[in-house]
Amino acid sequence: MASPLFFQKTQDWLTQQWVILRGQKINHEKHSWLMGPFGDVNENSEEFIKKIAENEGLIIDKSSGSQCLIPSIEKLHLSDQELAQLSQEVILFYKNTQAYHFHFSVVWNPFFKQLGKLVNTLFSNRIEQLNIPTDLDQNNEIVESEIITLIDPKTQQVKYTFWLRSLKSSGKLIYLGMYDMCTLPKGKVCIKEVFPLPNGNATVIMTPTVGKQGELILNASGKKFGDAGFYFLLKDAKGNYWSKYVRSFRNELVINFNSSHLEVEQVLTLWLKKVLTFIYSIHLKE
Repeated sequence: MASPLFFQKTQDWLTQQWVILRGQKINHEKHSWLMGPFGDVNENSEEFIKKIAENEGLIIDKSSGSQCLIPSIEKLHLSDQELAQLSQEVILFYKNTQAYHFHFSVVWNPFFKQLGKLVNTLFSNRIEQLNIPTDLDQNNEIVESEIITLIDPKTQQVKYTFWLRSLKSSGKLIYLGMYDMCTLPKGKVCIKEVFPLPNGNATVIMTPTVGKQGELILNASGKKFGDAGFYFLLKDAKGNYWSKYVRSFRNELVINFNSSHLEVEQVLTLWLKKVLTFIYSIHLKE
């Protein structure tokens, strides 16, 4: 009988071959806007961050109480009108993310819920990544949030910002993502999240806009490679880089302030069908 390790390697190999066959070969220097950290096989979140720090001579910082997801809202290059309209509470959240605690619930489309369970069984539970709960429909769950930065000791500048989110009740890691900004080939500045996977990553690039009520809208959707949206990246055994742009997968996240706290609704769709909705309630810690 084949061992679990054999099945794990087979699953990873099939996924990687799909990226190569259906995607395109890229130049990591020319496509620097898309690049981000790659994971390794059988590597947990703590090992992953420690490996990057050791390989690049960086300092791991978990202690700062004012760690933020992005260094400045102004660097998103929003229009003057959008910047003036954007809720100050939303700006404060991005400047001082560590100062907030999270409650969230998940609403699944029943048609896709079984698919989510299958993905968790085959991949997410093993690699501690993209581990979307399938048993929290309409339930309120506390999320533990931790921001870890890797700092260049020479310049004292932050090179990487990682955001770890886990369920408080079970300690199960939901996401480990690197949070950054990038500039698309057309010149649009976007927010980028990179989720390390074995020998590659899943990257979500989101275009920021501001709504009429001062809400920040992050939209990951487009028509072709080079647009905002969802990408798989892979580095093969020969050191070549490959990427697959998944046009059919889209993600929209709306962050709004409602009298006393922030409310976030994140909708994931596949083939224009709603897969699931995350609903977050974000409060300042006392």
